[in-house]
Amino acid sequence: MATARHTVRRMKAFVMNGIGEVGFTEKEQPQAGPNDAILKPTKGLVCTSDVHTVHGAIGERENLTLGHEVVGVVDEVGAEVEHVQPGDRVAVGAITPDWSSEAAQRGFPSQSNGALGGWKFANVKDGVFQERVHVNDADGNLAKIPEAVSDEEAVYITDMMTTGFAGAEHAEIPLGGTVAVFAQGPVGLMATAGAKLRGAGEIIAIESVPERQKLSKNYGADHVIDYQDDDPVEKIHEVTDDEGVDSSIEALGTSQTFEQCVQATKPGGTISNVGYHGEGEHVNLPREAWGVGMAEKTIRTTLCPGGRVRLERMLRILENDGVDPTLMTTHTFPFDQVDEAFALMENKEDGVIKPLIEFE
Repeated sequence: MATARHTVRRMKAFVMNGIGEVGFTEKEQPQAGPNDAILKPTKGLVCTSDVHTVHGAIGERENLTLGHEVVGVVDEVGAEVEHVQPGDRVAVGAITPDWSSEAAQRGFPSQSNGALGGWKFANVKDGVFQERVHVNDADGNLAKIPEAVSDEEAVYITDMMTTGFAGAEHAEIPLGGTVAVFAQGPVGLMATAGAKLRGAGEIIAIESVPERQKLSKNYGADHVIDYQDDDPVEKIHEVTDDEGVDSSIEALGTSQTFEQCVQATKPGGTISNVGYHGEGEHVNLPREAWGVGMAEKTIRTTLCPGGRVRLERMLRILENDGVDPTLMTTHTFPFDQVDEAFALMENKEDGVIKPLIEFE
């Protein structure tokens, strides 16, 4: 009896070959299971967390495709997929939870199947810097892009917007309240924009790079503190008449900025952490500024919220001109030069904020 043959299709991929080592290779194209989809990428972004990964922040990886920010066109769907079909223009979150998991049912989908378990791309499975991308639980993790939203706009919702906005949401900023956003990289800039959208009365950004300082003003910052010129905590207390801020957002991922968030936040306030702490064994907590444990300061953390409903909300903001994330695009590269984009992000050269990758 004759047996059906599977046609092996090959694709180009940009991979981590080991700690500190990256390069291009060829791989077999992924196939969709019953609940999955295969995406043909059109636009992607390089993220600093890709750099952390290559430098060993999550341990050794070999032949792992990098990248987690992408939009594209559905190429194939599994038999059980209902929400999308081939030809649809879609966004997929950087975090792709298993929506039936115990953690998702408790309200923490990004932590599905263990801490950070919703983070699959370029962690426990191949990422998005390849010519076809596998998406698990497609109905839960893919959102159709409205006609009025460009691919370049939409790719920012996959991580930068949803993460930065979550930083502002978790900061519990009172209407008209004060908030300090530590660092104005892409996530910090979107936290600033999110704070503005949520009705913050006074936004204080901490940043030293002139172009990022300028962008922070564009996204809603009322004051910009250059930490190279002034002590951020002292300056924040000066701006707030020595009260401190209602909320602070850590968007860099260092123990020093986390400590400064605690020091700058008034008793009863909230510290929201969206920074990726990719180095060191510990993140320190300043004892006295913490009120020796009793100042009623809340510390909240989050991992990039994913899922179709979340992405649809982000797309709605873009569709109604609530924010323009493309102001953060400083460089554009074709897919076959993603290694150059990665090196640029790694070295933070030439005023880079976000490098856009064009697949076609």
